[in-house]
Amino acid sequence: MSGLALLFLKSGCRVSGSDIREGKVTEELKSRGIEIFTGHSADNIRNQDLVVYSSAIRQDNPEMLQARRLGIALIKRAQALAQLMGDKTAITVAGSHGKTTTTSLASFMLMEAGLCPTAAIGGILKNIAANACLGKSDFFVAEADESDGSFLYYQPRYSIITNIDCEHLDYYQNFDNEIKAFASFINKTKTPGCVFACYDDANLRGILRNYRGKHSLYGLSGEADIYAKNIKFKGLSSQFDCFLRNKSVGKFNLSLGGKHNVQNALAVIALGLQLGIDLKVIQASLEKYQGALRRLEVKFRDDQYTLIDDYAHHPTEIKATLSALRQVKAKRKIGIFQPHRYSRTKLLLNEFTAAFDDLDTVIITDIYPASELPIAGIDAQLLLGRIKQEAKIKDAVYLPKDKIIDFLKQNMLPGDLLITLGAGDIARLSDALAAMLKGQD
Repeated sequence: MSGLALLFLKSGCRVSGSDIREGKVTEELKSRGIEIFTGHSADNIRNQDLVVYSSAIRQDNPEMLQARRLGIALIKRAQALAQLMGDKTAITVAGSHGKTTTTSLASFMLMEAGLCPTAAIGGILKNIAANACLGKSDFFVAEADESDGSFLYYQPRYSIITNIDCEHLDYYQNFDNEIKAFASFINKTKTPGCVFACYDDANLRGILRNYRGKHSLYGLSGEADIYAKNIKFKGLSSQFDCFLRNKSVGKFNLSLGGKHNVQNALAVIALGLQLGIDLKVIQASLEKYQGALRRLEVKFRDDQYTLIDDYAHHPTEIKATLSALRQVKAKRKIGIFQPHRYSRTKLLLNEFTAAFDDLDTVIITDIYPASELPIAGIDAQLLLGRIKQEAKIKDAVYLPKDKIIDFLKQNMLPGDLLITLGAGDIARLSDALAAMLKGQD
């Protein structure tokens, strides 16, 4: 939402907005001239021409109700983004996991190629210290959110789909409905255009068997159209050879670790080749890319401790993130996980149980509700009990957030790697941990 607000502002609109609490994002928006209200109130809605809301906002929100009373137009975030795209050459990135990294990497590649894109990213691209930019060209790169089906408002020229996993079943009700939505999204890609999809995902392969439009499959298998070989990891970076239909494209150095990020990079390479971007520019952009905030973000590192923060909140994402950390040397790996949403915890409880096996210790804190009401019997203690009962991890504990730093002060040892995980406000705890490790607390 903050990126969308910035794009409207840079387009010449007067923009205001509200959030339940202040933070870095709201302070940044204020500094740009956007009026920010703390808390949701009917009084925040006065003479606006348009109210844009995210999928996290309930229909009985006081600002939503007030907008309806005053006859002000209400549209979803995706509808607003689709309006901004207009008749531009849209490049969208969809998928259950990896959207933000892939969107930011694709945006940065176009910037490095001098194509001056407009970009709307679900996280802060560190190279530009922003999650949105208003470009001067016809290109518009956007992250496409599937959580409430609103990605079906887009009609992109180029589509990247990273994967399809059991996610947002509170909206889709079942996995078949989710797959059908992704199939509809793929069919919205304009002609002439191209769909780039991950070959390693069986669900995507199944959809594309019946797709008659132009498409390119990327992945780690030699059966894909574009694939990687000779993958080598060094800490949180990687190197691989890329092949297009069994012909060598070249060697790539990527400033990201983990096989999942090699897959994300392959999608961007495929896009770049399709757009005719010079190979050396593609290679340089992957190497110079600084990452997105909260995606394997190193918050602190010295000769004794390392602190990493990551947005992972789905079992598949947690496993991928922790797998990437296998390449980082540490005596112990301690994870602090904040579950996100009661519904996700309930629906994926079995999958969460085995998600932390690459850690030595996991600290589970209370569920971040987002817009949800509690579900009876679904809490952090339930997840902790299942982990202790069934997982391979050596040590698992529950702690309220306000007790975690004191616990770590008493139990941390030189050589430890700490990682905070979750999509809620766990990043605030990560900031406090970083301050503690820097000796500021």
